[in-house]
Amino acid sequence: MNELPFFQNGSPHVARTVAISTADQIQGARAIGKARAAKKIEENDRVALKKSELYSFLWSSCDELRGGMDASQYKDYVLSLLFIRYISDKYADVPYAPITVPKGASFADMVALKGTADIGDQINKKIIAPLAAANQQLSQADFPDFNEASKLGDGKEKVQKLTNLIAIFEDPALDFSSNRADGDDILGDAYEYLMRHFASESGKSKGQFYTPAEVSRIMAQIIGIRQAQTSAKTTVYDPTCGSGSLLLKVADEAGTNVTLYGQEKDSATSGLARMNMILHNTPTALITQGNTLVDPKFKDGDTLKTFDYVVANPPFSDKRWSTGLDPLHDEHDRFKTFGIPPAKQGDYAYLLHIIRSLRSTGKGACILPHGVLFRGNAEAEIRRNLVRKGYIKGIIGLPANLFYGTGIPACIVVVDKEDAQARKGIFMIDASQGFMKDGPKNRLRSQDIHKIVDAFTRHTDIAGFSRMVPFAEIEKNDFNLNLPRYIDSQKQEDRQDIEGHLRGGIPQADIDALQPYWAVCPALKKALFKERRPGYVELTIEKTAIKSAIFDHPEFVAFTQGMNKHFDAWRVRTAEKLKALKPGHHPKEVIFDLSEDLLAHYTGKPLISKYDVYQHLMDYWAEVMQDDCYLIAADGWKAQTYRITEKDKKGREKDRGWACDLVPKSLIVARYFGDERAAIDEIAADLESVASTIAELEEEQSAEDGAFTALEKINRANVAARLKEIKGDKEAKDEVGTLNEWLKLSGREADLKKKITEAEAALDLAAYKKYRQLSEAEIKVLAVDDKWLAVIDARIRGEMDRISQVLAQRVRVLAERYAVRLPDLVSNVAQLEVKVGEHLKRMGFSW
Repeated sequence: MNELPFFQNGSPHVARTVAISTADQIQGARAIGKARAAKKIEENDRVALKKSELYSFLWSSCDELRGGMDASQYKDYVLSLLFIRYISDKYADVPYAPITVPKGASFADMVALKGTADIGDQINKKIIAPLAAANQQLSQADFPDFNEASKLGDGKEKVQKLTNLIAIFEDPALDFSSNRADGDDILGDAYEYLMRHFASESGKSKGQFYTPAEVSRIMAQIIGIRQAQTSAKTTVYDPTCGSGSLLLKVADEAGTNVTLYGQEKDSATSGLARMNMILHNTPTALITQGNTLVDPKFKDGDTLKTFDYVVANPPFSDKRWSTGLDPLHDEHDRFKTFGIPPAKQGDYAYLLHIIRSLRSTGKGACILPHGVLFRGNAEAEIRRNLVRKGYIKGIIGLPANLFYGTGIPACIVVVDKEDAQARKGIFMIDASQGFMKDGPKNRLRSQDIHKIVDAFTRHTDIAGFSRMVPFAEIEKNDFNLNLPRYIDSQKQEDRQDIEGHLRGGIPQADIDALQPYWAVCPALKKALFKERRPGYVELTIEKTAIKSAIFDHPEFVAFTQGMNKHFDAWRVRTAEKLKALKPGHHPKEVIFDLSEDLLAHYTGKPLISKYDVYQHLMDYWAEVMQDDCYLIAADGWKAQTYRITEKDKKGREKDRGWACDLVPKSLIVARYFGDERAAIDEIAADLESVASTIAELEEEQSAEDGAFTALEKINRANVAARLKEIKGDKEAKDEVGTLNEWLKLSGREADLKKKITEAEAALDLAAYKKYRQLSEAEIKVLAVDDKWLAVIDARIRGEMDRISQVLAQRVRVLAERYAVRLPDLVSNVAQLEVKVGEHLKRMGFSW
């Protein structure tokens, strides 16, 4: 996701940012879209469009086109429609707007073309051509051909497809003109959401236009632009900008508006980048099209223009980098000082272009394959020269399979020319182990991003993760920068102690490895173990009592209670901040403040990882809280209800009840109608008991000669008919009793079901009426205390439970591993062998 610069009240304003995982939003977009389409807002009240619902609208437009072309093609149509709708809402009829929307070329004029026989040709001529002509930063080549029969079909097929596509974007909920939270760049985030999808669906050959947002966020933060004194004169450059997401992430980190420059080889992708800049309220960014290595567009006279910051994600191992270029006589002197890259490996060509494009105090970051760290020959010489020059400030190894263009692991090479000669080493991070699975790809989590940035910016030595490597050590390794030479990030295998297996007893070393627990609960260690012999211990309790012995130990109970109080302190001050949110607030600033405060609150706490706690908050933000905050930013503290309708196969609408996004009905019931809910639950328990009794009776009496044997199906009609049939039959006395008992239970079951239905309806109506009576203060309590903070509290308590379970499980594993000595096992096997032999002899077998 993107969080980017924007203007507020005519002045530059930059939102503080935090990296947020969007996996849940991505997976649920289509379902949300269906739900949104089913909403009927009551009394014509407007309910703000949730961020995740915007994503679903856009993905619905993809569904309209998906059958006719692949993602690399239909993305151009969808993003163009998003762009035209956005600029029409935002800038049409606005004097001195950064984008001009000519009369007759707005989205409304496009809507007027729906259903016309030549709709595609008219969009090209009446909408796109005037827009391109009126805006210097746009060209008609930036847009796809809306009259392309090979992609959109012919005749009625094309008319229907384009008409349906326009209709999706015509939805009144997509009103960008009055978006009160526009500072948080909802449109830019939606654009990034689509780009991620398109990159994923396009596959290896066509997904390189997009740098994963999480990686972009790391690069933007580690180059230090946030801490710098920036202004509009500060320049940021991406020589292989793709769709522009990496450039925008850097701009987002700056404390002021900065000037952006980008060059992209592919003409269609450069057009997407220009649209991306406009959608992110950065219309003055300069995006050019062309081959950066052969024909760099940004120059000062005949020399390359230099910049304050340069970032790039160039194509990995570009085999054609030198096509059209004579590296030996490069007019820009990019390869003269450090060496000429191999003809079939272009990675260092792009890195040297970046270095040449940096000012004397410039800073940069480049994504490259791991091979650049250790490959030999010409690349080894370039690497040696760069290290000796002091330009490489850091190297960050990333997990494999992050990028859409390749599955190989990559690294970020951080370059800093300032004080290069005084540099004493290279700060290295091996972050290859921290990620989550997201479909076929891996994704960095919020906590992974934060940990990387924290370690790099503070130069923190973390065992198995990060350290400063002095140049002397690098020189001893012949300037090989392969991270495993300097950082061992592999988890140690759980070792088996031979003496422990031979003689029994848990090795003291395994117990000492749990020292973080014993530091918190020193007496617990003594309560669990006693010495068996020097260097080995054994349990003082039965293995079945391990868990209770840990969880019930006074020190552990005190620790858990202390951690709960620790969270409560954060909860109290956070509740006050959240309840103070006003319409028009910026949700990204909210989550930045909350998450950083929570991270600081848990820094230095024993056993629990501050990054794990942080991740719980970020996950809940992405799942629920983000949408809620955008609703409040748009409409204030309103608990707006809406009807849920569904259409059957014949197109008839069916009412499925009502709901409220900010304050779900369950919260209203729990706080105001607890007695009613308890009464219903009591009836439900009675119903479950009766149903269980009926099921047992039916199972018992369905066997041969049972009371229900003669019935084809057990129901009231058949039971009543059977009773009538055997009326007066003295031999059927038991059967009559069973059938009457069944009827009684069935009647009881029906009565209970009716009571539950009536009680649920009454509770539903009471809860519905309660919404109209809620004060703003009550809504805040429901949303903040009962919903948001209650969930976060539960998840962090769950993290504490997990930590407790880890200790109990480890103690059990060790106890079971060394419970039986090897000689005892041998003896047991011998005894069993004798028993088996005797048994076989009794059966008549001998050998």
